[in-house]
Amino acid sequence: MTLKLEKPIVFFDLETTGVQVAKDRIVEISILKVFPNGNKESKTWLVNPTIPIPEETTAIHGISDEKVANEPTFAELGPEIAKLIHNCDLGGYNSNKFDIPLLAEEFLRVGVDFDMANRKAIDVQNIFHKMEQRTLVAAYKFYCNKDLTDAHSAEADTTATFEVLLAQLEKYDEIENNVEFLADFSQRGGKFADMAGFIRYNEEGKEILSFGKYKGVKLEEIWNENPGYFSWVNQADFPLYTKNVMRNFADKMKLQNKFNS
Repeated sequence: MTLKLEKPIVFFDLETTGVQVAKDRIVEISILKVFPNGNKESKTWLVNPTIPIPEETTAIHGISDEKVANEPTFAELGPEIAKLIHNCDLGGYNSNKFDIPLLAEEFLRVGVDFDMANRKAIDVQNIFHKMEQRTLVAAYKFYCNKDLTDAHSAEADTTATFEVLLAQLEKYDEIENNVEFLADFSQRGGKFADMAGFIRYNEEGKEILSFGKYKGVKLEEIWNENPGYFSWVNQADFPLYTKNVMRNFADKMKLQNKFNS
């Protein structure tokens, strides 16, 4: 099975200090870049997160403070990683909910521009959950008949994720072998504007909030009623990518109001 591509796609996996997108940091990143002609390029880095790694997290992925003490920080690696994934679609396992938002957070934290506007995102976990309702270890066994003996190693998880996707394409006739279909199919709960799930699109394609007192309300209506709410979001503990979406929308509304006045 060959994945049909119009441009390169990067499958990646992160090991981190924890699971909070806005606060936790990357300690390992593995990338598998697949080109339209079938060629592949892979790279794995250990990353000094510049904050302590909790013992309970080290117990899961085996990466300790000592192991990454002399490794480069994300600020040092960011430009190289950004260049490697430039103009690429993205794929991963639970990546729409966690890996992509956290990667975006790391890029924005160190001043490296990152935007999903021209990228497709394939979340292999969402395809798996829609079809079988299992974990990555079980998915690897179910689809590939292999044991994932090195789970929670970013490189092993990345390779397994890519193999599972190819096996899914072989198994299910209803799943089309193209990135646009796979990106749409692997979305859960609608399409999100910020990847972290705080801002999504309604059926009309308008941005709405998915939380709080304005849950389900269009950003345009919130702006007209309470523009100060946008300032509150940008000062509160939300991911930087979410704040950028809110800030860009506010700038668009300000410009629109200026032309209309």
